[in-house]
Amino acid sequence: MKPLLLLDVDGPLNPYEAPPHAHPPAGYVRHWTRPSAWPGPGPLPVLLAPEHGAELRALTGPYDLVWATTWTADANVWIGPRLGLPELPYVDWPPIREKAPRGTFWKTRYVLEYAAGRPFAWVDDEITSYDREWTARHSLAAALLVRVDPGIGLIRPDFDALAEWAAAL
Repeated sequence: MKPLLLLDVDGPLNPYEAPPHAHPPAGYVRHWTRPSAWPGPGPLPVLLAPEHGAELRALTGPYDLVWATTWTADANVWIGPRLGLPELPYVDWPPIREKAPRGTFWKTRYVLEYAAGRPFAWVDDEITSYDREWTARHSLAAALLVRVDPGIGLIRPDFDALAEWAAAL
């Protein structure tokens, strides 16, 4: 069974902290979206790099890709098609979230529950050392946590680390 690759959208794929420009950063295209949870009166802009689609499609050999984002099913409507990704399963976060263990990100517990003992790599911009420690103590399988700078998004070394980790399993 292949390991899971759990993907967040905002930060890794949509570098929401990129410096504001009249034009998107090099390699990114601005898209206007309307995810169901978006409270804004107008569309939500997201920055996506087409090359990320090719990189993620290449990782479907060693991994089963899963959305691990608050976009949930909306990632298959607004993000995946723009990157050339097939419809992916997604973590369906509980509507009422339990308090996260001290210092950990609220998603961490649910990511481990979703993995259910399967090896996984998790890509998110809010991963901390607390999440790494908690995962090391509680995961029933190998896990790679990749923190991405939300001002930059996924970069070549991130994709290389994901491919190398899966190959080493």
